[in-house]
Amino acid sequence: MTKLGYQINNFSYPDTTTRDLFPIVQRQAIAADNSGFDTFLVMDHLNQLPMLGPPDNEMLECYTVLAAVAAVTKNMRLGALVTSNTYRNPAFLAKVVSTLDIVSDGRAQLGIGAGWFEHEHDGFGYDFNTFTERFEKLEEALQIILPMLRGERPTVDGKYYRTVQAINEPQPINPVPVMIGGTGEKKTLRMVAQYADLANFTCEVHEVEHKLEVLQQHCDNIGRDRSEITVSLMQNVVIAETYEQARDEYFASLQRTLGIDAVNASADEQAFFEAQLVLGDPDTVGEKLAAALATGVDGLTTSLPVNGYIEGRIEMLGSIATPLIN
Repeated sequence: MTKLGYQINNFSYPDTTTRDLFPIVQRQAIAADNSGFDTFLVMDHLNQLPMLGPPDNEMLECYTVLAAVAAVTKNMRLGALVTSNTYRNPAFLAKVVSTLDIVSDGRAQLGIGAGWFEHEHDGFGYDFNTFTERFEKLEEALQIILPMLRGERPTVDGKYYRTVQAINEPQPINPVPVMIGGTGEKKTLRMVAQYADLANFTCEVHEVEHKLEVLQQHCDNIGRDRSEITVSLMQNVVIAETYEQARDEYFASLQRTLGIDAVNASADEQAFFEAQLVLGDPDTVGEKLAAALATGVDGLTTSLPVNGYIEGRIEMLGSIATPLIN
C-alpha cells in the first residue's frame, strides 16, 4: 500500500531530445526504487496539464511507461495516478492492469478516476459527458474491472458498457490494490469507501482533517472499517541543498514552461508562486512533510515536477521522507 509514493508528472526536461527522454524517466524510477519509495506513479494524461506547462509539452502514455519501468525496478508498486476511466474500455483496462502485474512480478496497482480534463477528450475524440455521467460510467466500469481482477467473468449490460462472460487470463500474480483518487465528498469519497483499498487526497493540508471525517462517515454508512483504506496526501516538492537554489530552479522552470517571469515579480507574487509547492532545503521540506503527515493521513505521494530529473534530488527527498513514514 502507498505510504511513500513518487510520481512523475512532468516529462519536459531542459536540453533533452526525444531519444533522451525515457532514460531520464528510467533513472528517476531506479533512484526512487533505491531510496525507500514504495510506489511509482505516472499521470494518465495525453496532454500536459495547464498548471505544469502548455498542452504540447511532452506527455508519455502511462501504462507503456509503467511496463517499461517494471523491467528496471524491483521493489515499488507501479500504478497510474490515476487512470482516466473515459480513455479505455473497462474490460480492456482490467487486462492491461493484469498484464502489468505479471510483467512486474506482482507489483501492479490500479488507480482510477472519473476523468476531468476536457481539452484532452476533445483533442482525442473521447466523449466528455457531464460530471454526473462520468461518475456513473466510473461506477459501472468498476462492476466489470474488479470482478475480472478477482478471476470472475462478469456479464454486464449497462447504460455505458457491455460485457459477456469477460475472461481475464492469466490472472494477476497478486491481488491488485485499487486506488480511487480525488476528494469530492459526495461521489468520490463514497466510492472510495465502497470500492477502494487506497485513496490519494489532492486537497490543501488544512482540508485533510475534514476530508478524513467525510470518508469515515461514508465508511460508517456501509459498515466498513476505515482503517482498511490507506490514505495518502499529494505533495509537489522542490528540494535542493539550499532554499535559494530550490527557489532559483523553480523560478527558472516557471519561465521555461509557462513564460512566467517570477524573478522580477513582486514579493507578494513570488510568495504566491512559492506557496504552490513544498519548497526549500532538506530541513524545511522535512518539516513541511511532517506537518502534512500530522493531519492524520497514512502516507504521502510526492513529485518533483521542477527538478526530479536532476541527479541526486530523488535520493535527497527519499532521505528525509522515508524516516517520516517508517
